[in-house]
Amino acid sequence: MTRIAILGWGSLLWDLDDLEPKVAGGWAMRAGPSLPMEFSRVSPKRLMGLVVALDPLDGVACATHAIRSRRTRRAEAIADLAARERAPEQRIGWAEADGRGASRLPEVARTVSDWCAAAGWDAAVWTDLEPNFHGMTGKRFSIPAGIAHLRELQGANLAEAHRYIRSAPLGTRTPLRRALASDAWWRGIRDRRR
Repeated sequence: MTRIAILGWGSLLWDLDDLEPKVAGGWAMRAGPSLPMEFSRVSPKRLMGLVVALDPLDGVACATHAIRSRRTRRAEAIADLAARERAPEQRIGWAEADGRGASRLPEVARTVSDWCAAAGWDAAVWTDLEPNFHGMTGKRFSIPAGIAHLRELQGANLAEAHRYIRSAPLGTRTPLRRALASDAWWRGIRDRRR
């Protein structure tokens, strides 16, 4: 039987949404390959907050997490994840243990392919959305620019941005998240919401 892993690192971990009946078991935390990540994507779905994306330019290696797809055909697993992400199938990366794969980041496809072979998976799929901070804000992503963007958010937008970053797995220790951990304004948001 073909074993296909779905890799996750963001809201997929706490909100499988319509993917839930299409997976088996729970998340194997920190079981996936380490991949470069940063909170450098502005998400309309998350009320313009910053979400984590694969980002080899500004990110650092962070653990990923794996859950088994009930599907035995890669194309079906891709379609399932694309539907959950409300993204085109071309924005779902994939790799197989035999070295084949497709991603906007070929080095990620190679890393995942090697991980599949070593971990006993036939294939893996993942969300392959790009960082879009510059396109959404007109500014190049940096830690100060990311914090400035978060400081511009108000009300429900700020609450959702805070919830998302706080809910991401602790192992997602990106440069922005480390900076926020020592930022008094960011730490005070939770206290102000009580």
